[in-house]
Amino acid sequence: MFTVKLAIFVVASCLVVIVSVRRPSRHSPYRLLAWEFLLGLLLLNAGPWFRDPFSVRQIASWLLLIASGYLVIEGLRLLRRIGKPRDEVEDTTVLVVVGLYKYLRHPLYASLLFLGWGAFLKDPSPLAAVLVVAASAALLVTAKVEEGENVKKFGEPYVDYMKRTKMFVPFVL
Repeated sequence: MFTVKLAIFVVASCLVVIVSVRRPSRHSPYRLLAWEFLLGLLLLNAGPWFRDPFSVRQIASWLLLIASGYLVIEGLRLLRRIGKPRDEVEDTTVLVVVGLYKYLRHPLYASLLFLGWGAFLKDPSPLAAVLVVAASAALLVTAKVEEGENVKKFGEPYVDYMKRTKMFVPFVL
């Protein structure tokens, strides 16, 4: 089983690197690290996803995973519909400040945070804790660097937007 997981990790890592270098930016290396940590965590905890399905830990995990799915789907929908992207969905020409973006600046990164913590709760362990904390830190750095890029791109409207919204969790963080 270890060999299969290692092969999946190598193939998926190659795909992540290819996607990351296609359109590099200052935040790309940090996002790449976050993806790698999340990939490792998902593969580490792949086995017990349906074990003891009605425990509090599993229910909390599924709630985080469902929230993760919602955030990525709705975040991408809003970026495509309102952001008027150039080539990539992230490369918007219009600052999106409605829907999810009215409450948080980074719903796509928030979806990855929720994915990581949801996967962690499937089978908590010291190694899983290291991976989820490392992924969370990499996502925080990614978002901070991207915010600097967005300030340059959108100017004062983005600075104002930062003052009225949270990064990842509405009303909290």
